[in-house]
Formats: sequence, C-alpha cells, structure tokens
Amino acid sequence: GDRSTRNAPASINIAPVFVADLHVEGERMPIYVHVIDHPDARVLVDTGMTELHPAVADMDPRLSPLDKQDFDVAGIDIVVNTHLHFDHCGGNHLFAGKPIYVQRRELDDARKEDYTIREWVEAPGVEYEPVDGELELLPGLRLVPAPGHTRGMQVVVVETGGRPVVVGGHVAVWFGELDEPQTEGQLR
Repeated sequence: GDRSTRNAPASINIAPVFVADLHVEGERMPIYVHVIDHPDARVLVDTGMTELHPAVADMDPRLSPLDKQDFDVAGIDIVVNTHLHFDHCGGNHLFAGKPIYVQRRELDDARKEDYTIREWVEAPGVEYEPVDGELELLPGLRLVPAPGHTRGMQVVVVETGGRPVVVGGHVAVWFGELDEPQTEGQLR
C-alpha cells in the first residue's frame, strides 16, 4: 500500500459536525465540533451551543444542537474543550459525568474572567480533567497547548501515520491567518 498510510491506525476517523452559526462582522460564521473515532474511545472536540443566551443575542445564533440531531450523545466517551468560549462549551452539560479535558489555565481563566457564559462552563454534573501542558490522551492523540485565541487554548493532534491532523478549535478564524501566524498557537 501507499507508504504514507501503512502505519496509520486505519480506524481513527475525524468527522466535523455542524452545530450552529453566528453572525459576526457581517457574515455567518459556522461552528463545528469534531468527533474522533479512535480504536480506544469516541472523543468529541468541543460541544457547540444548545441554547440561546442574552449575552450573545446580537450574534443571532442559529442552533443545530447535538441533542437535536441524529447524533449519539451517549456514545461519546471523552470530551475535549479546545477553550471555553460559549460557542465551544455550550453543550458540555450534555456530557455530565464524562471526563472533559481542558487546559488548567483555560479553566482558571474561564472561572475568573468575563469572556464566556459561566453557567455553561459550570453546568451541573460537568466534570473537568485539568491538563497542564501537553498530554497524550490516547495512543496517537495528543493535547497540545496553543495559546493565542485564549491563553489556555489547546489543539488536538491526531497521528494518522501520514501527516498529523490538527483539530484546532479557534487557532485561527480563517485559513489566511495561518499564512502570517501571529500567536504562539498559530506558529505551532
């Protein structure tokens, strides 16, 4: 077979799932979460939004929450939050009792600072696993700090056997930003 895929765990599949869009700077910005089917677990990266909130009404969110789609919420074993902005953690409550991995710095900031919807971060039953720096979550699946969009931002690096795939959350809002990286996360 092709050398680039010979050593890949063929069963790691990454699928985007559309969960919402927001009106930002005159355009509709789609919000996706990502499901990583790993041989050892089903991992969900970010949880989108499930409800409206007055704090973000000006962005006119149009929601397609995971629990209202043909999506197996109960089949998720592990959740990773790239960061805790409202559009990335608003579905965390759907995964009460499941481990949610987030950088400790991000969790501390989200609890202290005013940049998210705190009751979505602290939803009943939500159990965070604070991460300090890089972590191999599963074989071939690493959490890597990527400060920039927030100080505690992290990305998920999936070793595919070929080029690694990075599930980036908001390392960049659009691909052009990566042509002239500005933040530590974009440089990484």
